[in-house]
Amino acid sequence: MLTQALTHRSLGSNNNERLEYLGDAILGFIIADYIYDKFPDASEGELTRLRASLVKGEKLAEIGKELELSNKIKLGAGELKSGGWRRDSILANTLEAIIGAVYLDSNLESCREFIMGMYETHLAGINSADIKKDAKTQLQEYLQSRKQDVPVYEIINESGSSHQPEFTVTCAISSLNELVIAKGTSKRKAEQAAAEKAMSILDVKHK
Repeated sequence: MLTQALTHRSLGSNNNERLEYLGDAILGFIIADYIYDKFPDASEGELTRLRASLVKGEKLAEIGKELELSNKIKLGAGELKSGGWRRDSILANTLEAIIGAVYLDSNLESCREFIMGMYETHLAGINSADIKKDAKTQLQEYLQSRKQDVPVYEIINESGSSHQPEFTVTCAISSLNELVIAKGTSKRKAEQAAAEKAMSILDVKHK
């Protein structure tokens, strides 16, 4: 089952897509169960945001890199040529497939132990601040509460290598005369940085 979990669809029909579907569902449940117990006073919305941050593709790719999955994924010739083993989406999907395989080869409790082991350092540092709304959400809600248009984000530059990319993003807000510009190692991080900067200019307090 593990061999199938490591096999990308570019290599044929006996690939990891179905295992990926199963692993995604199991991971979401295990993480939801963990944070439900850890944060008994958190609201449904706060728990949902925290779970999303822990099971999103970027987080899974980060863990996949820690496990050096890129050296083990089986890819077709086209994906090999294009460097697919380095792609975050493929790393994330493969990790989900492995979780699905572990579940089918053992049981839910063993799968829980496997997930908790991979997430140990990532879960150790989370605290109440992590369940608050992110900068983009807070900025959008602030503007909407004042009947203003939502921010418009645009990537204006991509530079760096595939291992160390850098994105430059603008954030346009109707009440500001100039574009807010920020950088980050991913589109999401650059947009969050731009939102943070805009909130500072507008003197919006974090919630």
